[in-house]
Amino acid sequence: MALFLLYESASGYALFEAHGLDEIGQNTEAVRNSVSDLNRFGKVVKLRSFNPFTSALDALTQCNAISEGILTDELRTVVETNLPKPKEGKKAKFSLGVADPKIGSQISELTKIPCQSNEFVLELIRGVRLHFDRFVSDLKSGDLEKAQLGLGHSYSRAKVKFNVNRVDNMVIQAIFLLDTLDKDINSFSMRVREWYSWHFPELVKIVNDNYLYAKLTKFIEDKSKLTEDKISDLTDIVGDEDKAKEIVEAAKASMGQDLSPVDLINVQQFAQRVMDLSEYRRKLYDYLVTKMSDIAPNLASLIGEVVGARLISHAGSLTNLAKCPSSTLQILGAEKALFRALKTKGNTPKYGLIFHSSFIGRASAKNKGRMARYLANKCSIASRIDCFSEREKGTTAFGEKLREQVEERLDFYDKGVAPRKNIDVMRSAMESADNKDTEMETEEVPLEASSKKAKKKKQKDDAVDNANGDAPEDHKSEKKKKKEKRKVDQELELDDGANEVASETKKKKKKKDKKDDESEVVEAAVETKKKKKSKSKDDE
Repeated sequence: MALFLLYESASGYALFEAHGLDEIGQNTEAVRNSVSDLNRFGKVVKLRSFNPFTSALDALTQCNAISEGILTDELRTVVETNLPKPKEGKKAKFSLGVADPKIGSQISELTKIPCQSNEFVLELIRGVRLHFDRFVSDLKSGDLEKAQLGLGHSYSRAKVKFNVNRVDNMVIQAIFLLDTLDKDINSFSMRVREWYSWHFPELVKIVNDNYLYAKLTKFIEDKSKLTEDKISDLTDIVGDEDKAKEIVEAAKASMGQDLSPVDLINVQQFAQRVMDLSEYRRKLYDYLVTKMSDIAPNLASLIGEVVGARLISHAGSLTNLAKCPSSTLQILGAEKALFRALKTKGNTPKYGLIFHSSFIGRASAKNKGRMARYLANKCSIASRIDCFSEREKGTTAFGEKLREQVEERLDFYDKGVAPRKNIDVMRSAMESADNKDTEMETEEVPLEASSKKAKKKKQKDDAVDNANGDAPEDHKSEKKKKKEKRKVDQELELDDGANEVASETKKKKKKKDKKDDESEVVEAAVETKKKKKSKSKDDE
């Protein structure tokens, strides 16, 4: 049985024919030993045909198709033209060896050519790859390496390409950093409170906010220098005059010990660092909100930016989250509790990260599990819409409608109000999304362009008038006459059209009247006949 080999190189498709091989003698070890020697290997494998690619773009498209297991038209023509055609109803006396079983199944399915991919074939193809530049005489030294390098770069670049506006990795990093900053700011604020409390312990009870405490620590410095003159400045920081007066009164009667100037400077510097971290945390949160509105607008509008970002981060990516069933999404973040419950045969957890949503907190104790299941279902829908929708500009219409559904479900659990059907809500969401798209398109129409066109037209008319400098008024009058003539013609055409329509309607009316008259006559004749028959029966 003859064996042919298909080799996809960076420069083109090549078909080889293997000679002197029997099924019994297909020894993989023997082939492996003879591969390194070209004289021995060249006697077994010979080039049958070589079809180079037309361009680098063609090579890239062919490479992409092969990697996905798709049979292209070019490869099909190469195979069908250079291999013997199998007869109908008879088994082929040859087979084609391929490196990838996927492409082999495609070839055998579409062209009816039997394909095989095993260790023996792979060893033969390895030998072909090793001596390919020797088999093809047209290839110069270094051409194959350049083609491989160029195709490798373009293939990798094409695979790495992504939409800049929908990079979920930015959200993952931002939410990780946000959580870390929250922990660090809390621990640093506690350190500032403990450090400055040695000097002014009463301030801790008056001010609860960490950021305000750090700001006051930087402003007050030494409590002994705090006088009533600074009440206005303290009011600006705290936002309450009574609290500012309370701070001044507490400083006068404070039980704290005095600190040296060096200690106070260190406390102030640390308080400034805490303030800077808090400011950066606020900016990072704003950045996260904007990125979530680009990447997952529906998920963000349904469950919030922070919880949505945590779900994406825990799943690994938006695509992974979209692929998760709602039952998995419900307990994301509660894996430890789940496996502990499975091990001890206890109750499995009802919720994971979605517990931080306000919907779960608003639900009653007995309905928290049902609410978590329903919310996970809606989150799953929203993430799939965000991930797989083909809309260029993300719309929040679906997320808003899903949020309304969750609100209705809460009312149903509490008050028994029947919620709307899912199909009706989705229909209204589709309509609102389409309306938003049309509004965006109308807003994007450039008004300046239309004004520029009008100006250009006016300039052209002025130029024409100037060119006909002998009689510009005549030129204008001729233009007016032409316009008036066009209007008259249009009016006449409209009148003719109206007349035609009127005549047609009259004809139709006449026909209808005739039909009605005929039907009335027929009905009258039928009734008279019936009366005569009944009369004759009565006489009898």
